[in-house]
Amino acid sequence: MKNVAESPPFPLRDAKLWPLSVAAYRVLGEAGLIPKNTELLYGFVYTKVSKLPFHSFLLRFLHEALSRLLPAGRLLRTEQPITCGESEPEPDLAVVAGSKEDFRHDHPRTAELVVEVCVTSHDYDRSKLRAYATANVKECWLVLGPERQIAVYRQPKDGQFTEHEVHGPGGSLTSSALPSFTLTLDDLFVK
Repeated sequence: MKNVAESPPFPLRDAKLWPLSVAAYRVLGEAGLIPKNTELLYGFVYTKVSKLPFHSFLLRFLHEALSRLLPAGRLLRTEQPITCGESEPEPDLAVVAGSKEDFRHDHPRTAELVVEVCVTSHDYDRSKLRAYATANVKECWLVLGPERQIAVYRQPKDGQFTEHEVHGPGGSLTSSALPSFTLTLDDLFVK
């Protein structure tokens, strides 16, 4: 194994963890030796959290909104891996440059925009920020459902995002990575 973390970055949540490289994770997954509902973070395999209806609603709303405004040459991926060093997180949504044919043999290694919907998984999804910053993802949104807020992270440098803002009800949010995408937060978080 190469460049595997010494300990898991996130405490156990009734999850089984095995330190693995991306290559080993893929081979074992293809062989059916790793459960399907997992993702690789910093060399450790995590069982993903089940989704509540509110999570599914927010995800569907954002998927539809992004689909309508997706610029040419960009692909919207839902719960698909991005290779970020020794991690392969599966963000709820990712907008990547290219077309589906570009990813026939490998996953994207960065993204224009990553969206993680956080209803019960705030800390876990925050733990992915280092992986996204390391992969130079231009912008990352953590959609904080219960708080009715979106935490926005931009300007990746040295494995961290250097810019952080929080947007709440009554406002709108325009993606700096996809300037054609503006979201009215009251529409997203309507009760």
